[in-house]
Amino acid sequence: MNEFFESIGMPFPGLRGIYHVLSRKKPIEDSNESKLAKVLSAFDLTTLGIGSTLGVGVYVLAGQVSKIYAGPAVIFSFLIAAIASIFAGLCYAEFGARVPRAGSAYIYSYVTIGEFIAFIIGWNLILEYAIGSASVVKGLSSYLDNLCGHAMEKFLGTHLPMNIDGLNAYPDIFAFGVTIIFSWAIAFGVKESTRLNTAFTLLNLSVVLFVIIAGLFKVTTKNWTLPKSSIPEGYGEGGFAPYGFAGIIRGAAICFYGFIGFDCIATAGEEAKNPKKSIPFAVIASLAMVFLAYFGISTVLTMMLPYYEQDESAPLVHVFSIYGWTAPQYIVSIGAICAMCTSLMGSMFPLPRIVYAMATDGLLFQFMAEISSKHKTPLNSTLLTGFLTGAFAAIFNLKQLMNMMSIGTFLAYSMVAACVLILRYESTDRKILANGHTLKDYEETKCSFWQLLFNSSRSIVPTKKTSQLVTMLILMYVLQCILLTQVLSNFEENLSHVTASDIVKLAVTLPLLILTLYAISRQPVSPAHLAFKVPYVPWVPGFSLLINVYLMIKLDIMTWIRFSVWIVIGLIIFFGYSIRNSCLRMRTEMKILTESESRDRSEIDNISLEQNERFTTQAPLMVMQSSI
Repeated sequence: MNEFFESIGMPFPGLRGIYHVLSRKKPIEDSNESKLAKVLSAFDLTTLGIGSTLGVGVYVLAGQVSKIYAGPAVIFSFLIAAIASIFAGLCYAEFGARVPRAGSAYIYSYVTIGEFIAFIIGWNLILEYAIGSASVVKGLSSYLDNLCGHAMEKFLGTHLPMNIDGLNAYPDIFAFGVTIIFSWAIAFGVKESTRLNTAFTLLNLSVVLFVIIAGLFKVTTKNWTLPKSSIPEGYGEGGFAPYGFAGIIRGAAICFYGFIGFDCIATAGEEAKNPKKSIPFAVIASLAMVFLAYFGISTVLTMMLPYYEQDESAPLVHVFSIYGWTAPQYIVSIGAICAMCTSLMGSMFPLPRIVYAMATDGLLFQFMAEISSKHKTPLNSTLLTGFLTGAFAAIFNLKQLMNMMSIGTFLAYSMVAACVLILRYESTDRKILANGHTLKDYEETKCSFWQLLFNSSRSIVPTKKTSQLVTMLILMYVLQCILLTQVLSNFEENLSHVTASDIVKLAVTLPLLILTLYAISRQPVSPAHLAFKVPYVPWVPGFSLLINVYLMIKLDIMTWIRFSVWIVIGLIIFFGYSIRNSCLRMRTEMKILTESESRDRSEIDNISLEQNERFTTQAPLMVMQSSI
């Protein structure tokens, strides 16, 4: 260990020193003035969030979930998913108002947990947005190629074949070119790129509205009350919820993916005109609009056609073709293309800003933090990430990597919810409180562990003890969420196979989980004034944390293996470069050096003063002795 730190130019700090190095936190009030242009309004941020979230899923999810999981009750699946997403969105909204800086979950974890965890979160966000962008542009390329009769696939497959396992059959030059064009558009100026995004988003919303209005002329409530005798085998029991409540919940887990993307709003906090107000508004407004779009599409779709006749890949085109409406099919295709363009913009926009934020803090290479003097955008980061994203889309087969995007998103959502809890119960920095007492009076109050756990003294001032207790309770809560997820998996598969042991496990883990949140709720809250606060803390962030842990645990083992490989690459960068180039480390060392120099000067001044006083008292005696 000692040799490792010497190899990177740092003395071995000891175990306690290592902990302090990995957990050093960035001050919320960063004195560095932003170099990015503050030009985004609340409307710009809202359309950015809608465009990133309301992608091609609005044209696919309703048919897929209704046919396989929920039937017409898919509208409740979307409602449950929307509520869960709003819980996560409220956490982002509070942090966006509290820390209006570029970096999203990365910067949030930096100011609450520490540098190491912040790097891991930022590194995962890079993976999330890069794979998300590559998959969207790949989908756009495939969709247009299908409309053109697979002309691109035939030409490139014949002239530029790539016979390598795990890669595309041919280099997707179109996907690469589209990515580079979007990168230039984003690098050209944040206001210009958001205008382009707004145009695509409004066109996408117009198509969604057209589909809903056109479909209303062919709806019938009979498709929501189909008798069991008319349902083909394997499609449930008929009626409004043919797969039961369990099907609605399973459908909600799938629908939750349709609300991913709003977090890109938080990455633009440094470029918003009034981030403390516009970010909370944009997050909540965009999620509300997305829910209304999903709700309208799923309602019309399941009332136009029985749920078991839905097409899983293109339900809207399928239902319009059944009714013989040719024009709406082309309009839906235009909407799908616009949706993919807005999703691509929404995925590519935050990626260079995450890289820029990490490079500005010294955790990634310095050239990535350079800002264009003309356009006020992170030019190098934008072009570099655009090139890498285009290369992923052109060369790699991304089907097996799609789940890695999800794991990065859920991890970021979980971390933001945990950070909200940590900051809400952090100890106050004020020495003298409004009631005249000092903070030391509360810290020295003697009480037992159980009195501290449930705050039986009804203290209203958070101290270091209560803050540390909340952190421990949050860690315990995460472990309880993991255990509860394992228990619930037995109830999901088949209720008839549930044993008495499973019921006992549920009866133990669920009350303990609720008790932990109750203990957190009893702790004194930080008096810090915020422009926006998550309501019902700790219940809302706690529920958000549970949902995201649940969805992460549900991912397959290969996703976790690939995720581990990505983490290892990040750890090499962190310990090889970031740990010794961190701006926070340099500030700390500069502060220690300044304090040391001030202390040395003070000691020299004290010595000089003592010598002067000694000379002053001894001088008369020396004069008398010389005269004698």
